[in-house]
Amino acid sequence: MTQINDRQLMLGNEALARGLCESGCQMATAYPGTPASEILPAVAALKKSETLESLHVQWAVNEKVAFEIAYAASIAGQRSAVAMKQVGLNVASDPFMSAAYLGVKGGFLVISADDPGPHSSQTEQDSRLYAMSAKIPVLDPDSPEQARDMVDLGFRLSEQFEIPVMIRPTTRVCHARQDIQINKVIPGTVEANFEKNPGRWAATPKFRFKLHNELEAKLAGIASFEETAPVRLNPDTGKPSKAIVVAGVSAAHARDIVNELDVSDRVALYQVIQPYPLHTAFMDEILETHSDILVLEETTGIIEMQLARRDKVKGKQSGHVPRTGELLPEIMEAIIAEFCGTESRSSIMEPVPGRRPTLCAGCPHRASFFAIKRAAPKGIYTSDIGCYTLGMNLGAVDTVLCMGAAISQAAGFAHAYNDEKRPPIVATMGDSTFFHAGVPALIDAVVQKAPILLVILDNRTTAMTGNQPTPATGIDVLGEEVASVDIAKLVEGCGITYCKTVDPMDTKGFITHIKEAVAYTKENGPGVVISRSPCLLSMSKAQRMEQYQKVEVSDDCDGCGYCVSHFECPALVLDSDNERVDIDASLCSGCGVCVHVCPKGSIVPGLVN
Repeated sequence: MTQINDRQLMLGNEALARGLCESGCQMATAYPGTPASEILPAVAALKKSETLESLHVQWAVNEKVAFEIAYAASIAGQRSAVAMKQVGLNVASDPFMSAAYLGVKGGFLVISADDPGPHSSQTEQDSRLYAMSAKIPVLDPDSPEQARDMVDLGFRLSEQFEIPVMIRPTTRVCHARQDIQINKVIPGTVEANFEKNPGRWAATPKFRFKLHNELEAKLAGIASFEETAPVRLNPDTGKPSKAIVVAGVSAAHARDIVNELDVSDRVALYQVIQPYPLHTAFMDEILETHSDILVLEETTGIIEMQLARRDKVKGKQSGHVPRTGELLPEIMEAIIAEFCGTESRSSIMEPVPGRRPTLCAGCPHRASFFAIKRAAPKGIYTSDIGCYTLGMNLGAVDTVLCMGAAISQAAGFAHAYNDEKRPPIVATMGDSTFFHAGVPALIDAVVQKAPILLVILDNRTTAMTGNQPTPATGIDVLGEEVASVDIAKLVEGCGITYCKTVDPMDTKGFITHIKEAVAYTKENGPGVVISRSPCLLSMSKAQRMEQYQKVEVSDDCDGCGYCVSHFECPALVLDSDNERVDIDASLCSGCGVCVHVCPKGSIVPGLVN
């Protein structure tokens, strides 16, 4: 963060972290996932710089565990928070739903970062739907500064009604930067004091029914909580017949668009701070005052759903607003212009095709996938969520469902095929994902004796979301030493009897090991190969140079393109005339794997200058 006197230019996620530390938060947990990944490291940085001894900060093995750790601190009376991305809330949904009934003591925030678009997610699901289902209030920030301010508001709302509160930033808030007036960091001073009350904290179904009734009463109170009431953004323009209701980052866009189109006198503009539960008085007032109402929100029509008057309300249900994707400024301008009966001043450009994403040059995952394809060319390849999803470019990934599904789907395919027609089935999964969700699936495969091979792509980090540590790394979010979990021992503890750790950069040796492992699984059930080689982005320059090998393309290259299409290293470039392949020295990492890729031996070791 760049300091400017008593203001700081900070990322939206840094602003959320700042809000937590300015509000006396005493426990912050998370599992990394874009667009939420930067929140916890920013909290950790503030813990160090501000010497917040009472603040516990940790990455958890998955979102469910992160939620449960932070929630325990809350019911012991301390302010706490858990952060995740929207699909991470799926993993934490069980305790999320239950915590709404049980309630809290210290303020408890669930920061669930949504990804309309989506930019880096399996879905563009709307976390506010989860909040509605769980009956938990949700706050919708429009900017980094408002996100920071909502942290304190959320804590106070949570404590007043003894209920978890969701803060739901989206990618455009999480990754925006804003110059923010900073407030004093306040260390939390509440001593943990868990008051035993089994009728509440360990409630049986009959007690849960009572708690559900209490929850409904809380929601009624929250629907009239003055501090979260919708705000009229242009109060000086009277009561026109038309009204626009906006929430989240759409509010930031709408303020500018209404002014640029010069229609502020034609339409009342309202910003909803708390989309669920929508304030009862606001719903009554807006439906009574305005005859034509446009609702702009991402991604699902949560506000629109609660307003419910189809004759007055235009939005996603009526077809006036797209049901998918982001509400970009140019899209919103066209919608608002039409609604206000004026001409739009911008045009919506057709998206320009971009270069498809690919694994980094020198990525050990590329070497693993190439070897798997060579060793089991007719296999079914199930995979998972991470950098290695890009193995689909190499033809080595056939399925990607959700975290942990690679093993379960591999077992499903194995059981679906009979013995005679079953192809080799190879699942690939990252080390962090294995800890997150792979262990239960592997145990099930062992019990059912599923003939599958699991290749754990162990690059010693959570690479896709920013190189956060895994349980095997041995360091925590503060950079301090912690216990390290041995993946091989964990695999063996699940009941696997065939487990080998191999370096994927040894291409010939790795292919041999994969063939051997596939043969083993046909007769004996599941086997595991741990493909261990560090992510280049987590290595120091000295470490990279230590393994550097210069490679060259000989004059024998005939431009067949096999290396480009089957290995897809960004450093391998086929010229426009398809006459030969060249190596882009600015991209080449010197891993040397491509020497084993060319079927004609035209890529050869070179002399390092």
